[in-house]
Amino acid sequence: MARTIRIGAFTPAGVAALASALALALVGGGASPALAAPSSMPMPMPMTPLGTATWQGMRILAMRGSPVTFGVFTGTQMRIVKKTKKDSFHLMVKLTDVHTNVPIPYASVWATIRRGSKIVFDERQWPMLSAYMGVHYGNNVALPGPGTYTLTLLIGPPQVARHPEYMHVWLKPHRVVFAFEWKPRK
Repeated sequence: MARTIRIGAFTPAGVAALASALALALVGGGASPALAAPSSMPMPMPMTPLGTATWQGMRILAMRGSPVTFGVFTGTQMRIVKKTKKDSFHLMVKLTDVHTNVPIPYASVWATIRRGSKIVFDERQWPMLSAYMGVHYGNNVALPGPGTYTLTLLIGPPQVARHPEYMHVWLKPHRVVFAFEWKPRK
């Protein structure tokens, strides 16, 4: 039986119901149809790697795919970010532990893209959830045209409680730089 959970009026009972429904959905037991993936869910988009780096046991993988419309939930409201005709691609950054391949949440990721010395993109990458991509950081990117670009990612330390194995890593911001070619599809 499906339960409807209203987002907006947070009460202890409402938060507990939401947490319970999400937990059931994540472990696969008795998942609510409202939380299950719709049968019309889009197939995974083709992704092109832009670069990969490792920092203190964190794998940083930057990829691009087709621009997408996505929602940003603030805790009380959903704001829709629509893809536009100007968008060149959707930038996705995955942060994972190299030993366990577990995604690393609660970091901040800022992307700056330059063509030559000119900055053409300089924006936050949103923490994201995707049925086919999992936990990642992303945003749509509009580039001025074909050419060679430089992507700089500034990875901020994960703002999270840590077990002993993570107490001495990822404590300061880290910067990685990748070069890539962009040719728009016609």
